[in-house]
Amino acid sequence: MSIFVSPPSFSLSPQRHLHAHHTVRLRSAPMSILRRLTFPLHRRQQGPRNRRLLSVVAAALRQDITVWTQAPISLIEPAAESLFHVTIDVSDAPDVALSHKRAGQYLQLRFPDVEKPSFLAISSTPSHAAARGEFEFLVKSVPGSTAEMLCNLRKDDIVELSYAMGNGFDVDRISPPEEFSTVLIFATGSGISPIRSLIESGFSANDRSDVRLYFGARNLQRMAYQDRFKDWESSGVKIFPVLSQPDKPWTGETGYVQAAFARAKRILNPKSTGAVLCGQKQMAEEVTSILVADGVSSDRILKNF
Repeated sequence: MSIFVSPPSFSLSPQRHLHAHHTVRLRSAPMSILRRLTFPLHRRQQGPRNRRLLSVVAAALRQDITVWTQAPISLIEPAAESLFHVTIDVSDAPDVALSHKRAGQYLQLRFPDVEKPSFLAISSTPSHAAARGEFEFLVKSVPGSTAEMLCNLRKDDIVELSYAMGNGFDVDRISPPEEFSTVLIFATGSGISPIRSLIESGFSANDRSDVRLYFGARNLQRMAYQDRFKDWESSGVKIFPVLSQPDKPWTGETGYVQAAFARAKRILNPKSTGAVLCGQKQMAEEVTSILVADGVSSDRILKNF
């Protein structure tokens, strides 16, 4: 297994190839750019061209350098229509596995020799990564995308991963459970992926009086994780599937998630209410507007991006 360090995109220094056991000092790496450059010391020489060069270098120093780790696919299987379970083995890279510290984090994935990465939310829990050395994902196969290429791979095919990124869902903002007895969770499509990580990581749902998940999909064939609903409900999460285009007789909620919630609402105490959102931008914006209008603090509305 090898790790690749990608320099900033304008590439003032060549790509370096490192072995997995080497320590990579990310913050010091851009300084090598400065050592290769000679700047004029006299004020009269600092014209527009030199100022532009200084601006480029300053931008480089502000950028993070991505560390890429090669890892094999261990499982790909259908999860729902156009959605796939993908498991990647990172047992040979414990530092990558342990970078997953909080539900809601994501990482970058790319193929060897392909520069453009895809961002994927991690659907498994941090404890799963630590114990099993695996990352699990729910991936939507979009024609012509990196995600479609990923879904067409086979077991033992190699991909490249970054470390886990982002702050995830900061559940401390809706804790302790006795002070935030209501938690409203909203997800659409593959946005259920990091929500699965949150529910299965645990956020004291059983210690709260009202925890609801509004989960939207076009129809039941496109709704992933139905086999997990029973376990989620036993953990204290009441699930409300919402279908926008049901193709069978359906007695549950219809339309869009935000409309289903607007019909139900039932927020007894806005000050003791928190929310978690992941999915379509329009859904997230409209649900946020509804919650804030009802008195829920925006600081208690958690998102992972």
